[in-house]
Amino acid sequence: MADVEATKSLSGLLSGIAQKVYYNNSEITEELLKNELYPELSQEQFKALHEKMKGLLKSIATADMDHAQLEAFLTAQTKRQGSGGVTAEQAAALSRFWKSQRVRVRESLLAQSRWEPGLRGLSWRVDLQTAASRGDAAHSGPVALMELELGRAGQDSEFVCLEFDETRVNQVLKKMADIQESIDRIVHRT
Repeated sequence: MADVEATKSLSGLLSGIAQKVYYNNSEITEELLKNELYPELSQEQFKALHEKMKGLLKSIATADMDHAQLEAFLTAQTKRQGSGGVTAEQAAALSRFWKSQRVRVRESLLAQSRWEPGLRGLSWRVDLQTAASRGDAAHSGPVALMELELGRAGQDSEFVCLEFDETRVNQVLKKMADIQESIDRIVHRT
């Protein structure tokens, strides 16, 4: 019966670490995990176990290990001597956890690595302005209007409107051509 409880506690610890690190659940703390799952351990013992499991999960998640990689990694960890290794029970719990949570952890890591805010949409048009509408003869002529829709995950969009005259449009096109040339050089070099 003690083995079943130990397995449940370790599974709970792995889930708690994932909640805190990968799913941004700020309600999960080390103190909560210790008190709920390992009240019999000293603070030092729990901290060592927590850091070990957190490090192993980080290694597994960062490499996005498939089944074969995971099994090889865990086998190597069980053969390590001293406090750096894991027991067969811990390896089994890590394996079960990763098999059930791999997709969700990967999605979380991808979401955390994206630049924010992101471009959700872009629309543009060309307006022909006259001297009478601007009150200034120097600014008559076509004007490109561009509207960018920007947003962060889970939030409403923000809109930015940009106005370009013909000179500015040509400058933007030149910069884009320079970027494309740089990309082409890098791609063809590799």
